[in-house]
Amino acid sequence: MMSPTLHVPGQDQIRRAPKVLLHDHLDGGLRPGTIVELAAVNGYEGLPETDADKLGIWFREAADSGSLERYLETFAHTCAVMQTRQALVRVAAECAEDLAADGVVYAEVRYAPEQHLEAGLSLEEVVEAVNEGFREGERRARKDGNRIRVGALLTAMRHAARSLEIAELANRYREQGVVGFDIAGAEAGFPPTRHLDAFEYLKRENNHFTIHAGEAFGLPSIWQAIQWCGADRLGHGVRIIDDIEVAEDGSVKLGRLASYVRDKRIPLELCPTSNLQTGAAASYAEHPIGLLRRLHFRATVNTDNRLMSGTSMSQEFEKLTETFGYTLEDMQWFTVNAMKSAFIPFDERLAMISDVIKPGYAELKSEWLFEQTAATSVSTSVAG
Repeated sequence: MMSPTLHVPGQDQIRRAPKVLLHDHLDGGLRPGTIVELAAVNGYEGLPETDADKLGIWFREAADSGSLERYLETFAHTCAVMQTRQALVRVAAECAEDLAADGVVYAEVRYAPEQHLEAGLSLEEVVEAVNEGFREGERRARKDGNRIRVGALLTAMRHAARSLEIAELANRYREQGVVGFDIAGAEAGFPPTRHLDAFEYLKRENNHFTIHAGEAFGLPSIWQAIQWCGADRLGHGVRIIDDIEVAEDGSVKLGRLASYVRDKRIPLELCPTSNLQTGAAASYAEHPIGLLRRLHFRATVNTDNRLMSGTSMSQEFEKLTETFGYTLEDMQWFTVNAMKSAFIPFDERLAMISDVIKPGYAELKSEWLFEQTAATSVSTSVAG
């Protein structure tokens, strides 16, 4: 009989498996129908489509177009309808509900408060509205029989000059649902070292931060994020593959930076589908996650922008199981990696791993084992 540890899960098991998400943008995960409704309420007339289904297709096609201009335009539309307290509460609540329905038990969702001030909200009002929405979404999920905990990451835009202000905001709300800080935006021309004052402040305050690095710009971006800025995690970090040599005989040699990242267990927030859209990988089969998993880097699986990529955590894992033959053991490995790397206290991470994640996977494995036993019994009796 096949060992349950070798079982490649199907769609239903993948959806029901406990999952942990560390890299997901709030403004990249709206429901198309919500965008249409909020645009009508707020008088926003810039949408390319007003039919929800067609709008969802437009977002995915724009993200797949290979045009950075079209890709960035997608966020202009989502941010445009996220300028009021009511809109932010609704979007955050629906985010938590959608993730919970997909089997996500813990998520860190990031957004840039500075992008939601056009209707007169203050930075503090933005944060409080999003936090309220996440709590509401958690409550709704529980009513539906799903459990999720959502923490917020406050993002500063690397081309702007408000990173210290946003870092201070993240520190001020760290006991109210904000678990850390991030910087995002174009890597080329905007190195993370421009924001050293923000990172030094956060380190003095014993706070956590991740940095978008190693998606488009490569190894120098990763090196600066780690060695100059002191990032706890790397947002994407997929270009660490550039410091790994694979010989024709399959042997592998790690460069000094790759060795450091692996040795220090620095988490990589890998986003396979998004990486394909941005050109960081040519296909799922060629995505570095396969090699990074084999080499035991602290790799995690993430969605990045669920709307633009037309994806979910379940779909990301479906693609990986189809491509690499990943089993429930592999899924659990990625999930535990992510939970170990979360920005909540150690004892809370440990409780999630011990009381939620491992029991959840054990149940799925035993479920499959009993199904196989039953099938074997039936075939034996028929043969007899």
